[in-house]
Amino acid sequence: MLLFLSIAGVFLSVILLYYNARKYTSSIYLSVFFFLISIYSLYNYALSFSKSVLLVSIFLSLIPIFGAMIYLIGPMLYWYVRSLLSDNSRLKKSDFWHFLPMIIFFITTLPNIFTPWSTKVEAATAIVNNLSAMQYYKPTVLSAIFSFPVMFLSRPLLVFGYLIWAIVLFIRYLSRKEKSSVFSRQFFMTKWLSVFLGSLMFLLISHILLMIDLTVEGSYIFITIKTIRVVSTLSLIGILVSPFFFPGILYGLPRFPEPNKNLKAEVVETPSLPKASKSVATHFESAYLLSISLKADTYMKEFKPYLQSDINLSVFSKLINIPAHHLAYCFKEVKQLSFNDYRNTWRVNHSKNLILEGKSSDLSIEGIGQLSGFSSRKTFYTVFKKAEGISPGLFVSQINK
Repeated sequence: MLLFLSIAGVFLSVILLYYNARKYTSSIYLSVFFFLISIYSLYNYALSFSKSVLLVSIFLSLIPIFGAMIYLIGPMLYWYVRSLLSDNSRLKKSDFWHFLPMIIFFITTLPNIFTPWSTKVEAATAIVNNLSAMQYYKPTVLSAIFSFPVMFLSRPLLVFGYLIWAIVLFIRYLSRKEKSSVFSRQFFMTKWLSVFLGSLMFLLISHILLMIDLTVEGSYIFITIKTIRVVSTLSLIGILVSPFFFPGILYGLPRFPEPNKNLKAEVVETPSLPKASKSVATHFESAYLLSISLKADTYMKEFKPYLQSDINLSVFSKLINIPAHHLAYCFKEVKQLSFNDYRNTWRVNHSKNLILEGKSSDLSIEGIGQLSGFSSRKTFYTVFKKAEGISPGLFVSQINK
């Protein structure tokens, strides 16, 4: 399970980075956070559950890199929360001290690179047979100064400190009498941070308890290790799954609807389409999604791209300068139909207008279909009958009566 969650976390970080990084810098912090959490989970899986001498040996060899990276989990969490609350994702000069623990750990573990592979394999074999043997492997010169429990617990405790810091920032923000405009129309952001920080709190507490049981001799944990592991696993699942319940986070919907200077304010006469669902209207992103819907309708009316036989979601997204995943989400949640159905609705209405204008006396049914953007007679008949309940030929006959 831990291995699967670690891999899923890596994929999630890639998705967030791909969709959001170019436009919303704060999402970079969240993406890196998920990636580092996943690497840390993979590291714990290798040591505790893999029973693979080779895998443990590899992780022991990469301690200077992976171990140092893990010290960035806390800063990434703090910077992400701060950037959301302040609507400013830029780092300050004073923020660079957050890199200090990572730099110190990296420098002090450099000698580990020159440790013979045979020594690492021997240590890995001992760890696989007995996890407590980890205390005898000293990858950093700091091990001569600090005890094994201190070294091993330093990373989760540091992340926990940053978590408390982030929660304090969040609580202070919510307690302000006059809130800034950052969350004024973003109720889902408050819910998202509450779920995200709450799940992380459970994960860290359970993980720290597990580390204490592993590293501190004679420690007493008031609940069973099995229970702690269940809580830890469920918390990690909650963290990794939570973005999928907040599309604004996953899809990178804008914090505020961006005005479109080229978009006319007039009401656009569009074909009869399903109305927006009530649930969407209660969310912040509804304003942005409705603006996409209006822009799509306006472009369809003015430039008639549906007359092109090869028009699809990807091509249309480039024409109206809207990310394809945003456009797809708009059709799913606002218009409640696929792009193909949306496009075909315009084509059917165009063909009906041609027939009403008397074009059927000069053109065949197939010709009308082609002028309306349909690539074949069969497709035209199928789509037209699905939309109108009768075939194009019967529609022409009724009009000519």
